[in-house]
Amino acid sequence: MKLGFVGTGALSSAIVTGLKSLPGETTPVVVSPRNEEIAAELAARYPDVRIAADNQAVLDQCDTVMLAVRPQIARDVLRELRFRKNHHVVSLIATVSHEEIAALVAPATHVGKALPMPMIACLQGATIICPPDPIVAAFFGRLGGVIEVEDQNEFDALSVVTATYASYFKYLDTIHAWVHSQGVAGDKSRAYIASIFKALANAPDTAPDADFMHLAQDYATRGGINEQVLRELTERGTFDAFAQSLGRVHKRITGK
Repeated sequence: MKLGFVGTGALSSAIVTGLKSLPGETTPVVVSPRNEEIAAELAARYPDVRIAADNQAVLDQCDTVMLAVRPQIARDVLRELRFRKNHHVVSLIATVSHEEIAALVAPATHVGKALPMPMIACLQGATIICPPDPIVAAFFGRLGGVIEVEDQNEFDALSVVTATYASYFKYLDTIHAWVHSQGVAGDKSRAYIASIFKALANAPDTAPDADFMHLAQDYATRGGINEQVLRELTERGTFDAFAQSLGRVHKRITGK
């Protein structure tokens, strides 16, 4: 594989970082100069990462191409490029459909979508891909795991999950700010909250047959403080509003 990136932002950097952290990894990588700082940093850190003169040069030098440009400019960027029929194209652009990507990169016929996350730099977090592809699955499988999805509708629904990260950290920040307001040192509060929620993240693995609501009920002891917070947030429509927001994100992803 000669791997190229059209668009060299944080996600491309995370993929390359994760890839190059694997023992004995020597896959040649070519990145576009779109983000000069990130491209230069990757090329300086890894001897088998090179910076192309432009996006077309990435395509000319590679057989596998990952599209990582911002969705706002993706169509304009891709229309200017000349793809080969034998290019293996993997779109990382969540809000542009597979059908539209396929049309933009014609005559390339081997086209798929993938949704890796920034934590892939640390070989964490599964990447969803659609349609199933043994080459792409093997690639991302080494970088934290992979989930192959056959149906585009399933892929779009799973993509909505990635819109919740900032809200998760805002949730933790709300807890942190309240605890700090009670006179607890900020570093102690942060350390405790991070430790607790890191442990909670492992709960699904300890009960693989339980759904998330079952886990919530396990922690919501009758008459306890967990039950109180869960009940009060539910009564105020917090989770209903959250679900409605997810629905609006889904419409944005699907273009509906």
